[in-house]
Amino acid sequence: MEMPELLTEALERGASDVHLVVGQRPIYRINTELIPADFPEVTAEDAAKVVRDMVGTRRYAQFLRRRDLDFSTEVPGRGRFRVNAHFQRESVAIAFRAIPNSVPLLEALNLPPVVRTFTDLPRGLVLVTGETGAGKSTTLAAMIDAINHKYGYHVITVEDPIEYELVPDKCLIEQRELGSDVPSFASGLRHVLRQDPDIILVGEMRDLETTSAAITAAETGHLVLSTLHTQSAAQTVERIIDIYPAEQQNQIRTMLANTLQAVVSQTLFKRADQKGMIPAAEVLVCTSAVKACIRESRVFEIPNVIQTGKTKGMITLDQSIKTLFLNGFVGRADALAKANLRDSLNQAISA
Repeated sequence: MEMPELLTEALERGASDVHLVVGQRPIYRINTELIPADFPEVTAEDAAKVVRDMVGTRRYAQFLRRRDLDFSTEVPGRGRFRVNAHFQRESVAIAFRAIPNSVPLLEALNLPPVVRTFTDLPRGLVLVTGETGAGKSTTLAAMIDAINHKYGYHVITVEDPIEYELVPDKCLIEQRELGSDVPSFASGLRHVLRQDPDIILVGEMRDLETTSAAITAAETGHLVLSTLHTQSAAQTVERIIDIYPAEQQNQIRTMLANTLQAVVSQTLFKRADQKGMIPAAEVLVCTSAVKACIRESRVFEIPNVIQTGKTKGMITLDQSIKTLFLNGFVGRADALAKANLRDSLNQAISA
């Protein structure tokens, strides 16, 4: 299996992902479609050797014990990939996610303009959410890059794995990777406050310990950026609260109301006007009304607050999708398929 050639071709063809599964030819995902590559079928020996060569003997032994491993790799001079190795039907399988060489400009991502203002926040918690592959890491990297060219802050990231390489400009930037630099998100966050950061990026708030440490860091005057695999702002707030034991949930509602600054919930669409992808985004800005909803356990009212919060920069997912459709960026079928209120959106875009 000639991986440099395979990954180079993937980059040249604009693939977002590459999949290696034993017994099948390598598969590219190009603009959401799965397309077989013109390479031989992957053997069990091929797949195992690819992982072993990329991570080394020690981490490969760890992979065999845990049956799952995240890491990154690169084709020198061409591009980088986030990689997940796992087992299926007792054989190794590998998923590669292409990462552009350079961080895109925040303005080029077609996100609501209010997202830019979140890079000027002095403290608090900003969350970017969405399903796997929704562009969360790209949005966070673009936000950090915007900060990097404007302010002289100390930025520390804890990532699994490091995706975009952030090149320091005005900021001092440290990027720490799980496995090689730090054993876990929670461990990295426990010690990060002793490292004099201004801004902390946490790749994912995936468990109670990490979530608690991230909120504490935001509470102590740092700007904390992170992600969750949730589909809306209200669901994000519920997920954070529900991760805590019942006896701590009143306390965390108060802490979250005090620290949460914004939630950007993304979903990606295949563009109808040209090749590529484009995000629709729900944006929650934590106004006093939102904070009251969180503190008083009225999270179910958050969608209504977003609906009426346009002057504060808030936007619902369906409003964002409608704008994309009216601008010719996405097709009707795709727009309606991902709408929260399909009938209402259909009526709005048919008027």
